[in-house]
Amino acid sequence: MELLILPGDGIGPEITATVISCIEALDRRFSLNLQLQVEEVGLARLQKNGATMPVDLLERAKDVDGIILGPLSTASYPPAAEGGINISREFRQKLDLFANIRPSIGRTGISKYSQDMNLIIVRENTEGFLADRNMVFGCGEFMPTEDVALAVRKISASASKRIAETAFKLALNRKKKVTVVHKANSLKLSDGLFLREVRRVASSYQDIELNEVFVDAMAALLIRNPEKFDVVLTTNLFGDILSDEAAEISGSLGLAASLNEGVSQAVAQAAHGSAPDISGQDRANPTGLMLSTAMLLEWIGNKHNNLNMLEAASCFKSSIEHVLLNPDTRTVDIGGYLGTAKYGQIVAETISQP
Repeated sequence: MELLILPGDGIGPEITATVISCIEALDRRFSLNLQLQVEEVGLARLQKNGATMPVDLLERAKDVDGIILGPLSTASYPPAAEGGINISREFRQKLDLFANIRPSIGRTGISKYSQDMNLIIVRENTEGFLADRNMVFGCGEFMPTEDVALAVRKISASASKRIAETAFKLALNRKKKVTVVHKANSLKLSDGLFLREVRRVASSYQDIELNEVFVDAMAALLIRNPEKFDVVLTTNLFGDILSDEAAEISGSLGLAASLNEGVSQAVAQAAHGSAPDISGQDRANPTGLMLSTAMLLEWIGNKHNNLNMLEAASCFKSSIEHVLLNPDTRTVDIGGYLGTAKYGQIVAETISQP
């Protein structure tokens, strides 16, 4: 099994280093026979080689069993024509990673509102209002004049259907409840189309309850009653915003796990940014990328029916949760005392214990 590891920008190299140590511990314990390919990408590579990613990276990504991508400082990248390629966009579009799965879980002593919170936001990942990735060619955002800017929102029946299928299949093994979040009262055509396809898929899952909530109301309900939601299904931009809100409610953006998955490939990528303001200070919380990697290992295990990989993924998750239970072994952002490296060391040691 081969994993391609791309540390990224800002805090990326620091948190990725802890993930690598945990993967190595899992490899030893569960005999996974993993081969790790670590490749520098982002601003550091741009400075050395004139581009944020090597020209063969996409083809290599297609050949490995899974990808771990650290946070990227894309806002600081120059235009793509000058080497500032958004790797996340490239992967999501070119590898057809249509589903972005983002869980948020309440934890005793950490969660800010509800310790009973346990939801998954299922976000369509290829179109919507994300103008830099919703077109095959060009960008969905343009300026007819210097004082007029326009953005195209792309919603298709096919993409809406397959993300709905993903959400309902997830719900089968959870509480059998899906909440679709939309704004069809004002975005009558685009969200109306999305909602139409969701309802069609729902008709094939009679034992799953479907609820419909406007996105502005959902922003408030997540704070008021996060424990009432299970699988939350929505479009690209709405899912991006709501998942950050849910992560903060759960305790910290540093806990925000995320898996970008398609039919043949998946990318583990924490939902938070590159946090350049704390880069190099040993203050970043690597939990989000750790949990994202555990999700990736589970995806690989299911894809290949690899029981060792599934057991390793479960061990990774339980080891993280065990460490988070103790206030003395938490990172600073969630009320603890540990730096990035020490926290990663403790999780790796926990994994290694039989």
